[in-house]
Amino acid sequence: MTVWTPTDDGHADLSSHDTFADGPPHNTFRRMRSEAPLEWSDWDGGLGFWNVTRHEDIVMLNRNTALLSSARGIRMEDQSYEEYLARRTFQETDPPEHMATRIKVAKAFSAPVVAGFEAQIRSLCDEILDDTLQMGTFDATKEIARQLPMRMLGQILGTPEEDLPWLVEKGDALIANTDPDFTEHVLDKMDTDAYRLMPFNSPAGAELFDYAKDLMAEKNRTGDTGGVLHMILQPDKTGEVMPELEFRNFFCLLVAAGNDTTRYTMTHGLWNLMNHPEVWHAWRSDPALTPTAVEEVMRTSAVTMHFRRTATTDVELGGKQIRAGDKVAMWFNSANHDEDAFERPFRFDLARDWNEHMTFGRSGPHFCLGAWLARMEIRVVFEELFKRVDHFEPAGPVDRLRSNFIAGIKHLPVRPIYPVAT
Repeated sequence: MTVWTPTDDGHADLSSHDTFADGPPHNTFRRMRSEAPLEWSDWDGGLGFWNVTRHEDIVMLNRNTALLSSARGIRMEDQSYEEYLARRTFQETDPPEHMATRIKVAKAFSAPVVAGFEAQIRSLCDEILDDTLQMGTFDATKEIARQLPMRMLGQILGTPEEDLPWLVEKGDALIANTDPDFTEHVLDKMDTDAYRLMPFNSPAGAELFDYAKDLMAEKNRTGDTGGVLHMILQPDKTGEVMPELEFRNFFCLLVAAGNDTTRYTMTHGLWNLMNHPEVWHAWRSDPALTPTAVEEVMRTSAVTMHFRRTATTDVELGGKQIRAGDKVAMWFNSANHDEDAFERPFRFDLARDWNEHMTFGRSGPHFCLGAWLARMEIRVVFEELFKRVDHFEPAGPVDRLRSNFIAGIKHLPVRPIYPVAT
């Protein structure tokens, strides 16, 4: 079944957040893959940028950190070097610096460690669903998809349960800083220069900075060694400890990316299946489909739509002359719907046997740390829903995030339909 029928005219402005309010402009990406797989976009809000849209090209270029660097920022907005240094996380670094930091934190998110969280995730999921399904009609984004990643994030970080709603609110303000529903400081609608040294150019970054400092001071005072934060602050083999600024930026990254991306992946998956109950029933009736179905949820959602890189030298690519310092946007959601990479890419195929999607940045050194945790959370939430719900029906209009960076369904009103008792 086709899960997405794009309606854009094929020439959408990719620099505009409003372009994505009704979903990604896949007709534009299809045209670009066919006619101009490396196409330039002007931008009123800053320097223009090149767009890479083919799966094959993105796989290749995502590996080439010598040519396309992350060490100038990974989002589209322009930054001074001072701003870059103040805001950067290990995402905004290249090897070998990137790997040195990644080694400090990777173990906490490895597949074996994440596997040990399954009982906790399932218990949290049971509690959330048991409470939510009593409501009848409800917003699935708010009541299900926001709750599970938020509460699991608290378990991993070792933060107090009562702080989680506030933390997620601030994380939303960071990663959705172009949407007025999540922040009063909308990045492209007002002057945010006062926060230019804060993560995501947002005052929420300053609040999270202070919270992280106070949290670790309290943990040190009480000897609390629970959670990944304690782990990443331990000295490495050379005796070095993560500097305070780097830790604070990393904390902000975990709060924002550790919740929002999984939340919106769940919501996209539920939206797709709700609109095609025959696929819901097929998956529900055959649990053996779960591994490939989860990957298909990841592919079709493609929540992080692009990452920006910066050319380090003049180079000719695809017949176009790229200059040193040019910004290059790699559109992962275009790669995930590339006809040359995926047979019938707009079909949700529960048993798709080749699914080398780019949702987690598969081909490069920046492969998503949270990939194993996201997969598990998606798997568990659908396993538990299948036990309780025959299918869902829409109960109101879908409301999407105003962002060309994150593809999110902010509100998904649903009505659960329960199995007939036998």
